[in-house]
Amino acid sequence: MTRIDFHSNVGDSIAYACRLVRKAYLSGEPIVVLAEPARLAAFDEQLWTFSPLDFVPHCMAGSPLAADTPVVLAANLDDVPHHRILVNLGMTVPPQFARFERLLEVVGNEEQELVAGRERYRFYRDRGYALNNYKQGA
Repeated sequence: MTRIDFHSNVGDSIAYACRLVRKAYLSGEPIVVLAEPARLAAFDEQLWTFSPLDFVPHCMAGSPLAADTPVVLAANLDDVPHHRILVNLGMTVPPQFARFERLLEVVGNEEQELVAGRERYRFYRDRGYALNNYKQGA
């Protein structure tokens, strides 16, 4: 069964996700980051600039290099090459999340993110998934 970790109260969810993805990358884990196209573009841009001393190799799921790249960014999960860790920056439950060993849900402090995060939490809980919560800040 997929392990599901909620990272909530993170402030800026894109900046937090950059740090989370860097940590997973440095541990040698392949990662897929899922989000709506506009949010994915913002994450892609910030992943290049969030830390001047770090490089996190990444590409879009449709790239010919995706199978060899440790971090793959995707707007859907149809053709992703990795199924180890999924980071969800989207507002909905990923349709194929159960194919992954781990799902990291990142929930920022914006009202829209909080409401969507609560709905996803209830979805997983009601289906019997054990949920781990990592609440940031105060």
